[in-house]
This record gives sequence, C-alpha cells and structure tokens, in this order.
Amino acid sequence: MSTSFVNDMLAPMGQPAIHHSQTLAPGLAGSDAPTHIVALIAAYNEARFIGSVVIGARAFVDTVVVVDDGSADDTRRIAESAGAHVLPMPQNGGKGAALQHGLKFVLETYSQCAIVLLDGDGQHDPNEIPTVVQPILANDADMVVGSRFLDVRSQIPWWRQIGQHSLTLVTNVASGAPLTDSQSGFRALSSRAAQKFTFSGKGFSVESEMQFAARQHDLRVQEISITCVYEEPPKRNPVKHGLQVLDGILRMVLQLRPLFFFGLLSATMLMMGLVLGLKVVTNFNTYHELAVGYALITVMLVVMGSIFLSTGVTLHALRSFLAQRLDK
Repeated sequence: MSTSFVNDMLAPMGQPAIHHSQTLAPGLAGSDAPTHIVALIAAYNEARFIGSVVIGARAFVDTVVVVDDGSADDTRRIAESAGAHVLPMPQNGGKGAALQHGLKFVLETYSQCAIVLLDGDGQHDPNEIPTVVQPILANDADMVVGSRFLDVRSQIPWWRQIGQHSLTLVTNVASGAPLTDSQSGFRALSSRAAQKFTFSGKGFSVESEMQFAARQHDLRVQEISITCVYEEPPKRNPVKHGLQVLDGILRMVLQLRPLFFFGLLSATMLMMGLVLGLKVVTNFNTYHELAVGYALITVMLVVMGSIFLSTGVTLHALRSFLAQRLDK
C-alpha cells in the first residue's frame, strides 16, 4: 500500500482524496517526503494480542515491524504469521532498547518514511492510524502524540488516570514541552524526529524521553485524540512502572536541563534559609538571644543553595559549550 491510501481513508465521502504529494508545503514534496509508512511495535509476551494488532495495522501501513523483546511465548511466530517483519532480541531489554533497535532498522531500511508506534497489547485501535499519521505525511509535524485526554474520553480506570496525569505533570514541568498525555505509546514520527531519539532508559520512560528530545531539537509536536481499551489487568506493577518513569525523568533533567534541576534545588534551599533566617532575627530582637542551632542551619542552607546554583550554572555552560562543539 502507498501513503496515498491513508489520505483516501481520510477523504470526505464523495470528495476526491488529497494525495500525499499535494499535502506537503511548497518545495517539500519530493525527496524529503515520506515514501513509506511503517508501523513499529515493541512486544514482550504478547502472543494473545499481537496477531490482531499486526493484521489491523497492515490495513493502513506499508510495513509492520515487530521487535520481539525476548518473549518467552509465541509472540514471534504469531507476529510473523500475521505478516509482520520480526526483529528478535536475544533477551528482554525493556521498551527503550526494543524501540531503539526497531528505529535503527527502519531508518536504515527506509530513508524517508513515516513511523507509527503502537503497543502490542491491543489497547490501541489500528483504525486510528490514518488520523495519527496524517500530520507527518502533510509535513505539519515531526511527532504526533495520540492523546487519551483531549476530545475523546476513554474508559480508563481512575487509578490509572491518577498515575498518568501525575507523570504527565512531572514530565511537562521537567521537559518544558507540555502535552496532555505524555505517556501515550500511540504516536507517529517523521524520519527527522526518529533520527534525533537516543533512548538511555531501558524501561518505560521512552515516551518522556521523546518529550525532552522534542524540546531539545525544536521538533514540531501535535496531539491527536485517540481511544484506548483497558479490558485486561496490567501486566506490570503500576507503582514500579511509575517509579521507573520518574527515575528516567530525573536522569534526563540532570543530563539535559542541569540549570533547571540545580536552580530549583538552589531556590528551595535559599528560600528555606531566608525564612529560617528571618525567624533567627525575630527571636534575637524579641529575646536578645541568638538561636545558635537555627542560625547554623540557616548558614548551611544558604551555603548549599549557593553551591547548587553555581553547579547548575557551570553544568549548563559546559553543556552549551559541548553542544556547540558537536554542531560544528
């Protein structure tokens, strides 16, 4: 199937379809235009659902690539039988490693392509692929995120919503690139965006990493409403999952936004020192005695705040210098 098939699916009933080359901005149709649509699915022990996911996706893409992340069941055999190209991993390395492996293969195989990321557990509706990938084909975005919290409201368990909104809030504040659904695994990427992603985390912080990378590389990001199905209990402990994502976010803040991280710590320490210092001064004026303990804590907070601030400025300057050197 060609990319024009997606536009045919989106065309209003009774009106001619707008084909891919017509949707691009002037001067961009041609060598830079996506010529292939690939669905990339990272799967670990998804034998129950992977077949239907692959078959559903094949109706809207040219190629389906499944990264079998060391599954112990029949995920690989079923995915191949359903028509997917399967990339086997020798052992379970986590979603980050699986997607990194899959993106490398896709980019090496197809120089210009649009990549649709789907989960292998059947939560995402392949019929929504045309809507999610369309901004990539039209060159209106570098990354499209399928959001569960825009216009369409999926039946998501309340405890999942709390976790998802909490992680989205933390990711938005830490990355500086706000989204309504930072943890959605249903998204589309341009070749340009995929080339910018290098996942350091092995677990489930990859979606948050994409958000950091989007801000770092000034990628154009859109959100599209999607539906999601939650009929099965979670395979992983939700608390452990959330802690993995938070660990990944903290690591990315330290690497990519050191001034924000250490500046926040510094502001907290200095504010606490100021409040405690005012208490020391007030007590001295009232009782004419110096609260030595509080005074020492005040000095410690001010010194630590100053150290954190200088550390953040130094790391920020060093990171900017290295980035400029690498760009040359």
